[in-house]
Amino acid sequence: MPYIKKEFKTIKGKNIEDFLNQDIPLDSKLLLTLLEKGKITDENNKRLQKNQIIKSNFIYIIIFEPQTNGLKPLFDSFHFAIFDKPSGIMVHPSSHQIGLYTLLDEVKYYLGEKASLVHRIDAETSGLVLVSKNPFSDMILKNMFEEKLYKKRYKALVQGEIKEELEINTPITNDTGLIKIKMKTDQKGKESTTIIKPIFYDKKTNQTLIEAIPLTGRQHQIRVHLNSIGHKIIGDPLYGVDEEFSNNFLNNKISEEKRYKEVGNYRLMLQADQLEFEFLNNIYNFKSKQVF
Repeated sequence: MPYIKKEFKTIKGKNIEDFLNQDIPLDSKLLLTLLEKGKITDENNKRLQKNQIIKSNFIYIIIFEPQTNGLKPLFDSFHFAIFDKPSGIMVHPSSHQIGLYTLLDEVKYYLGEKASLVHRIDAETSGLVLVSKNPFSDMILKNMFEEKLYKKRYKALVQGEIKEELEINTPITNDTGLIKIKMKTDQKGKESTTIIKPIFYDKKTNQTLIEAIPLTGRQHQIRVHLNSIGHKIIGDPLYGVDEEFSNNFLNNKISEEKRYKEVGNYRLMLQADQLEFEFLNNIYNFKSKQVF
């Protein structure tokens, strides 16, 4: 239950900054940051501003308090850690989602306040997520992602048979349909490249287990590219299905049974399976331990 709304009895007539600094048993620097971000409100849910005089009996502060479900780091060192995220868990919450458990709960719970997500994967995608543990490693590791200095390999189970290695070089841009988070292939989009390698074809199910290597980092890139060549990922509720179904899924109106019937699985069959990079003259290569 990361983001929670806490109630505090006020001292009417006192300056809000003075009250936060002197009368709230929380870090004053954090409280002033929350004030600037509009996370502190009065009894009428109105944002409090700097230098404002308190007029209400109570104020409410939306604050992040990590909780754990026992998901420990797969690897932990002085500068960074690796988590092996299950499918169905968001990596980062929104302050609008009060009480939602995410991977960031475990990151902060086990590694402390300075720990930060270096990159993200979709909630539906399982697998490896890299976390920095101090400002030094955070700067270097995030810059490495911008410079594409990581080797990332995914596993996916797709519809139909893929017989040989493919390289998909199709630009990707935002979709203009009903689902605002969707992407699509379009020649006017951003350059995008994914290498697809078949691992095993199951004739009985007409499904292929593949390895996907994204050379660029567009949103939903692997999902979009595979769907664009007629091999949608099993369990995908956004791509290769009717938009009405997708919209209902995003609004929690689709049962697990209906999802399974429509897309073939209870989860998206996509996993961030391997991550390789060099850091401080050492080469690291991690592989997910989740059964896929």
